[in-house]
Amino acid sequence: MFSQITAITGINIKSIPERWGASLVIVVGLAGVVAVFTALLAMAEGFSSTLVAAGRSDLALVLRGGSSNSELNSAMSREVATLITQAPGIRKGADGKPETATELVIISELPKKDEPQAAAGKRQTGVNVTLRGVEESSFAMRPKLKIIEGRKFQPGLREIVVGRGVIQQFQGAEVGKVVRMRGSDWTVVGVFESGDACESELWVDAGTAQTSFGRSGFSSILAVLDGPDALDKLKAALAADPRLASDVTTQQEYFSAQTKQFRATIGVLAGFVVVIMGLGAIFAALNTMYAAVATRAREIATLRAIGFGSLPVLVSIMIEAVFLALVGGFIGAMIAYVLFNNVSLSTLGANFTQVVFSFKVTPQLVGTGLIIALVIGFCGGLLPAARAARIPITTALRES
Repeated sequence: MFSQITAITGINIKSIPERWGASLVIVVGLAGVVAVFTALLAMAEGFSSTLVAAGRSDLALVLRGGSSNSELNSAMSREVATLITQAPGIRKGADGKPETATELVIISELPKKDEPQAAAGKRQTGVNVTLRGVEESSFAMRPKLKIIEGRKFQPGLREIVVGRGVIQQFQGAEVGKVVRMRGSDWTVVGVFESGDACESELWVDAGTAQTSFGRSGFSSILAVLDGPDALDKLKAALAADPRLASDVTTQQEYFSAQTKQFRATIGVLAGFVVVIMGLGAIFAALNTMYAAVATRAREIATLRAIGFGSLPVLVSIMIEAVFLALVGGFIGAMIAYVLFNNVSLSTLGANFTQVVFSFKVTPQLVGTGLIIALVIGFCGGLLPAARAARIPITTALRES
């Protein structure tokens, strides 16, 4: 049986060039399905990995209670922030001081690079970007962050360092440019990279931001945890003091939570697209394989008449359909990789500000796309293969 399957499959595969027009229908259809599916999930994967990469499991993020897991909605006074930094569970450095960073998050605006230039005398429209007021310790808590152009801002001066993603997606953020924010001018003095969501932000000195924008407190506190059970200690200590109503989580969990809705939305969209396009691809495969069986009815009947069994005929046609589907799936995956992998774009994040990220076409996504192609090819080839195996030999030999 296996030798018969091999022989018939070899004949089928070798004859594909003679039927390239019909075979191309399956290949092109599956290439489209896999390319679209892979591109959509590559977007979700890129967004998710950008945010998750920004989080550390040994850092606690403290927000005001009831802030809906958003730094933008969180606000705490200096006094509350000072008390929180003294809570148990936070590691102390060699100088005996708590290893914390109090930060301030404000919405600013920058025009996107694809936006047309404003007419003379009119203000350039922009989109929301995150302006983060930070302390020196904020840099230490993000060891991946490195200045790649220019220098750090000087405390007390209206100077900005911007993420690499900001440079890629927005206008007027290059080193040396002056950015006007809420009536004050800020000079861009440096560009940093971190490989995570921080690259979508503008960083300034927290004290200068408070003075310039009329803020007296902070949005969040980052704290280095002092051991495996430190997070529970910190939560218990803050919950015991009614003055310190806070939401406490690890930085990693905070960013992971922000990806859930986006991934769910993209997952539903990808599923819908795969179902609709997949049905079309299945019907295309059915039509193509039925046509192939019809044109080769005499050949199949002859093979069966000289001793080839029905099962080898069925299996060989199934193999041909799956082979064409996998070829189409591979082409679709390569198209998605070439066109979309590492393509940078921005979308609205949890703080109603833009998050810059890149598509990531991973081996897992390619594998999933090929599995989808295999399933569609199997479904599209099953009925025609069954018909070829069941057709009476005498009937097939009489067909012209």
